[in-house]
Amino acid sequence: MAASSTATAILAALVVCLTGAVTTVDAGFAAMQWTPAHATFYGDETASETMGGACGYGNLYASGYGTDTAALSTTLFRDGYGCGTCYQMRCAGTAACYRGSPVITVTATNLCPPNWALDSNAGGWGNPPRAHFDLSKPAFMKMADWHAGIVPVMYRRVPCVRSGGLRFALQGNAYWLLAYVMNVAGAGDVGDMWVKGGGAGGWVRMSHNWGASYQAFAQLGGQALSFKVTSYTTGQTVLAAGVTPPSWCLGLTYQANVNFS
Repeated sequence: MAASSTATAILAALVVCLTGAVTTVDAGFAAMQWTPAHATFYGDETASETMGGACGYGNLYASGYGTDTAALSTTLFRDGYGCGTCYQMRCAGTAACYRGSPVITVTATNLCPPNWALDSNAGGWGNPPRAHFDLSKPAFMKMADWHAGIVPVMYRRVPCVRSGGLRFALQGNAYWLLAYVMNVAGAGDVGDMWVKGGGAGGWVRMSHNWGASYQAFAQLGGQALSFKVTSYTTGQTVLAAGVTPPSWCLGLTYQANVNFS
């Protein structure tokens, strides 16, 4: 099933379960220092071109991210481990900046791919080692005149503020479970993940598939599923027990009542 179909299912079927939380690190994620970079935008005012994207969040309205989003350059995207991270930024040092340099907050939902045919200062914005943000047009227009095309910015990574628990959008088949992890608070990212059925089996370590998705080659149908999720940045681990009922279905999204701090 396509990622956009899965994300749309959030509105139709969001199952909330009773869970317990276990963390290996007590301290939450703290904001980092301000750093210079540049920002562009893609798409138009409707942000329709930002839907989907390399993280696999599908319809960003349905998955809760809206239009305050960014595609990250290769260095920041980190092969998908940058998905879900949050950044504050403000336009700086150009006449295109709005008065007062308003600060915006965006979530990473896509990749700004490298263009090896161009120099990183002349169109190859996604080329390593450049830190660059390709924003949705609505987000860009909150801090600068869009006619500028590209503007210098100051940015910093910040904690992600989310309402409710972690969300798991499930795809796959009877022998392969693919889970997209969304609505991640704290550092916003996922670096490792495990799944456990309600039967006699133990924890199955899931491998990183692409973007914000993790996979397990196991037969888990008819079992209530629990997940352990570890942050890529902080190493903090959250245990979400009994996230799904035994009758869980592919194509639906299930929500825990635990999240990162």
